Amino acid sequence: MDPRRNPYSPGAGSQPLELAGRAELIERAAVALDRIRAGRAARSFILYGLRGVGKTVLLNRIRLDAEARGLASVAVEAPEGRSLPAVLIPNLRAALVRLSALQHGRSAFAGALKALAGFARALKVKFNDIEVSMDIAPSVGVADSGDLDFDLAALFKTIGEAAKKRELALVLYLDELQYVAEPQLAALITALHSVAQDQLPVTMVAAGLPQLAGQMGRAKSYAERLFEFHELGPLDDSAARDALIVPARQEDAAFEDAALVEILAQTQGYPYFLQEWGKHAWDLAPQSPIREKDAKLATITALAELDASFFRVRFDRLTPTEKQYLYAMAQLGPGAHRSGDIAEKLGKKVSTVAPIRATLIAKGMAYSPAHGDTAFTVPLFDGFMKRIMGG
Repeated sequence: MDPRRNPYSPGAGSQPLELAGRAELIERAAVALDRIRAGRAARSFILYGLRGVGKTVLLNRIRLDAEARGLASVAVEAPEGRSLPAVLIPNLRAALVRLSALQHGRSAFAGALKALAGFARALKVKFNDIEVSMDIAPSVGVADSGDLDFDLAALFKTIGEAAKKRELALVLYLDELQYVAEPQLAALITALHSVAQDQLPVTMVAAGLPQLAGQMGRAKSYAERLFEFHELGPLDDSAARDALIVPARQEDAAFEDAALVEILAQTQGYPYFLQEWGKHAWDLAPQSPIREKDAKLATITALAELDASFFRVRFDRLTPTEKQYLYAMAQLGPGAHRSGDIAEKLGKKVSTVAPIRATLIAKGMAYSPAHGDTAFTVPLFDGFMKRIMGG
């Protein structure tokens, strides 16, 4: 079939033609954000789950819908090894400059930009990865003490007061939030709690790996009352079928049921993999409908492509000992495994391999679904480890 008309988009954060199974969450987020803009109480969202469940896609969809309704946004991805202020400051600056360009925005947001300038200058010494330069004179005595907890709350309050005057709301969209160090995460939660108490229109929608819920609870015990936590998992059978069928139908194509059964079995309903298999099945099928043999061929090519890219880039970040640890997990089979069982498979004591486990969790390769258990954050990664390490 014509690859130019291929309706599937297996990219990092790429919006699929059919965002199946997420309509209720999208609407709940829209209601919460509109209430916050109106000065009404609402909790915003924390989306968490494994790689490939569509967290970034959903985060971007919520953001795009909110922007279409006139809400201002700051989109940030938290990379490993960077401080929260370092990634937040340039994005906040860009957002405030845009808001200042609006009619009557310059006077409303001049104070917020000055507060941001003071915030950046005061924290450059503490967080030496802050590189942005502010071309505006800072306010004195506003968000410039050098204490992140105090200053971030003061900065958000200043921004919130300006946004309220303009009948706007500013929403932070933070992806990969699990990479933010817990003391900085605590400061962020404190700042959001402060503006929520004052009913100022600044809030956050964030996404991260499964460990994020626990990290936020440890950072601030009241996080569960400030946010709605939503665990994203694989799609159910009906939604997974829609993710494949609806885009094909828009191109006047179809799947045989046996082809759908094959793809759903291989992808386990994970949205990213559904897009990957859909793309390959489309390209391999000579004509519509896409048949079971096309889907089986798609399994071969999809796994080869995932092995060369999606899985491989994660594997190459690992040390030899980390690879051995994950290989031992893969050999034990699917699902979560007790730390003791993994250590036994490696022929080592639990205390000896505990630092390896901790590093893998910090890197986002593993998480602990229950005390003493370890599981992959990347679906199907166990199969890749067996293929790549010869098991």
